[in-house]
Amino acid sequence: MTVDYLRTLFLHPPSPDGFDGGAGSRYQAKREIRSFWYPTWLAQPAALVPGSRLIDAPPDGLALDDVRPFARQYDLCVLHTSTPSFPGDVAVAEALKAENPRLLIGMVGAAVAVAREASLRASPALDFVAGSEFDFTIQEVAQGRSLEDVSGLSHRVNGRVEHTPERPILENMDLLPFVTPIYKRDLTVEHYAIGYLRYPYVSLYTGRGCRSKCTFCLWPQTVGGQRYRTRSVGHVAEEMALAQRLFPQVKEFFFDDDTFTDDLPRAEAIARELGKLGITWSVNAKANVPYATLKVLKDNGLRLLLVGYETGNQQILNNIKKGVRLDVARRFTRDCKALGIAIHGTFVLGLPGETRETIQETIRFACEIDPATIQVSLAAPYPGTALYAEAHRNGWIEAEALVDEAGVQTSAIGYPHLSRTEIFQSVDLVYRRFYFRPRKMISLGAAMLRDRDLLRRRLAEGRDFLRFLRRHRAEAPAH
Repeated sequence: MTVDYLRTLFLHPPSPDGFDGGAGSRYQAKREIRSFWYPTWLAQPAALVPGSRLIDAPPDGLALDDVRPFARQYDLCVLHTSTPSFPGDVAVAEALKAENPRLLIGMVGAAVAVAREASLRASPALDFVAGSEFDFTIQEVAQGRSLEDVSGLSHRVNGRVEHTPERPILENMDLLPFVTPIYKRDLTVEHYAIGYLRYPYVSLYTGRGCRSKCTFCLWPQTVGGQRYRTRSVGHVAEEMALAQRLFPQVKEFFFDDDTFTDDLPRAEAIARELGKLGITWSVNAKANVPYATLKVLKDNGLRLLLVGYETGNQQILNNIKKGVRLDVARRFTRDCKALGIAIHGTFVLGLPGETRETIQETIRFACEIDPATIQVSLAAPYPGTALYAEAHRNGWIEAEALVDEAGVQTSAIGYPHLSRTEIFQSVDLVYRRFYFRPRKMISLGAAMLRDRDLLRRRLAEGRDFLRFLRRHRAEAPAH
């Protein structure tokens, strides 16, 4: 039986200038260097809805006035939102509804999944919000079903918010169609860039969920789950062969699974398939992957690992349930360097247990292990995470906003012994102590001299980075 789908628009809404984190990024804030992640969470249901269109406004430079006319062309609009961007996204929804009062508007994403009733009460322009795993929920809405008959969402009935039964978690991930044809149809890959990835790049998921229990991490605690549910090796290999044909200009593919190395035999099997294709690729990894697995990955095209070291203090790692020892992380890093695998190391300041001394430990640790590049973020208590509950329980929340008006991450957590202002200022300190070492500057300079394209990118990124540091130093919050 043929289904007549609603004309459906999937929209990553316009955002303030430079607020490029996007609802799909792990830290939804303006970054040190202008960067854009792919709207994979929207592309997935878009692939399930024939005739749909995906608009990713920020990388395309689209403002509200650019997207407002689309409201008249569609029956259904689905917006991906985040906690920091929610107020602005609601304003977009209201503008679209004013343009076309008959437009059915829904929101998806972690922010609304954990606060469905409050999200709907924020604006009458929102007709529904979806729960955690929303792919087939949105497909059924797009099929024209009554909202009350669609599992996994909340909607209004006579002014009241009603909740439909929860949708069972998806176990067979191969039921999801490929996202890369949607990228090809609706996106411009040259508009996407991440400082530590080769340009242009493409990112996608091969699974959802993470076995780790990190208290601060958003996706596993809200939309992905703390089991690693994966696509089969053949399913991934088939899409990557297709992606290689669709995007011959792409120089690197990034698998954005929370922890791709949670399943080591599968990681090795996928690597061997990618090796046959001759693809250059990178993934998120935990700092405990054994040498034997690292060698298989490297021998089959792995270039870089994005690794969440978080801190140089073991007690803080224990406090956040990271499940990694510093000595293991050191050995892992040495193994990666021996094999020629680059590392982009990420650190988070202000986690429970942070002190002035532990910040210095993190600086020393980062300089000691010396990853190719680093990213320093502030502990962000996202609703729905254990960190959010812990921070509220202990009275650590000193500011509700996770970003400022410009979209820059702000310090929301403070402690009696360590103010949020000092935590905020320590981001600048870590960056300067890490990057402004002679050894690191020589290493970065040598890499640029070997690659003219990299030289052009790094010079532009360097200007952005220095501007970020100056602005960051000037915008420290009051105590």
